[in-house]
Amino acid sequence: MRVHAFVTGRVQGVGFREFTRREARRLGVGGYVRNLPDGRVEVVADGAGRALESLVSVLRAGPPGARVRGVHVEWSDDHAGSDPSVTMEFSIR
Repeated sequence: MRVHAFVTGRVQGVGFREFTRREARRLGVGGYVRNLPDGRVEVVADGAGRALESLVSVLRAGPPGARVRGVHVEWSDDHAGSDPSVTMEFSIR
């Protein structure tokens, strides 16, 4: 499974990307997180359905200092093998 999420609110400059990477690795999820120029954080993650659901829950909470206003999530059956830009390692871009 794949999840493509856009997180809005006070999510840049508060350690959100490192928080997301740490949680994704703990859950065994691959993919990446990056800041977008418009102030959102983008997350693309591949993994088992339950792990991805847990990751989305974590994104909704965010790290201390963050104020998550919303998380727009798109689910698909795609996986890392169909997109060479996503690996089973989870990285910050």
